[in-house]
Amino acid sequence: MRRHPLRAALAGATVAAALAGALVGCSAEPDRPVAERPAPTGSPTPTTGSSAGAGPIPAGSAPSRRFAVGVREVTYNRGGDRRLPVTVWYPAQGSPGGSPDRNAPVAAGRFPVVLFSHGLTGRPSDYRGLLVRWSAAGFVVVAPSYPHTSRGAAEFQVLDVVNQPADASYVLTRVLALDGRAGDPFRGHLAVDRVAAAGHSAGGVTTIGLFTAGRDPRLDAGIVLAGTALGVGTAFSGPAAPQLFVHGQLDDVVSYRAGKAAYDRVPWPKAMLTLPKGDHVGALLGNDEGALDVVADTTVEFLRWSLYGDDRALRRLPNQATRGGLATLDDRL
Repeated sequence: MRRHPLRAALAGATVAAALAGALVGCSAEPDRPVAERPAPTGSPTPTTGSSAGAGPIPAGSAPSRRFAVGVREVTYNRGGDRRLPVTVWYPAQGSPGGSPDRNAPVAAGRFPVVLFSHGLTGRPSDYRGLLVRWSAAGFVVVAPSYPHTSRGAAEFQVLDVVNQPADASYVLTRVLALDGRAGDPFRGHLAVDRVAAAGHSAGGVTTIGLFTAGRDPRLDAGIVLAGTALGVGTAFSGPAAPQLFVHGQLDDVVSYRAGKAAYDRVPWPKAMLTLPKGDHVGALLGNDEGALDVVADTTVEFLRWSLYGDDRALRRLPNQATRGGLATLDDRL
């Protein structure tokens, strides 16, 4: 298998994180206000609960068509040195297929939002192959580049991962607010009451943190890709939010055992997609196209079910997960 250049950097950085784990494992919750869910504006859309927290998603149907994909970049700053460039992929007008079109007009309708967190020394663009597929299926993918763990960061700090759940919540608040901002291209197009978080490696740590120490009550579901609970703990709390874990058994950066241990502590509906021959990045960054297809299609069905309330997607999910014999599924959804 071709060695992806990001893999070596991830390996070294994650080893450093493991060595520091004893120092951060008992860290206090990051000091941040819990952001409130902005009220929907524009055309009516079904709601899933009160503005104070996520609730059950009502039964519905996810789009069956594929969308063209647009891409937009915005930049926020949570204060001090916490500058947060954000890449947003979204369903766009036009014919599906081809490369994402920068600042293309948004497709008609409201679309659920998926907040994605990259791994150590990564950038959102590293995951373009997966995230564009999510957008083409009818989701707005919001991917911040974190100030101290992204590639090219002026001051790389492994331990800053524990501050990233607060960054992620801040970015989510700012992006969801665009649904009600006059003149913004996203006005009336964001389903602000249907939100998931996902992340890879250290971004998986960030994602778990959004359901534990830094619980964001707006989140309806989570996807953890080769992640661990190092530094954020497994005290899952708040409204029930289904979780999908994805992990390769040959992962020598974040061990399968560590990912499985976090998965076992999830108290809500959950599933774990295991890739017996999977490493840390091959199924996510395009080294292994077959595995990427399985991961992409399985995660799309999970998002269709958890954010659109589409029970047909839930029924299809096991077949997508196990086709070709590349993965197994522990299904407790």
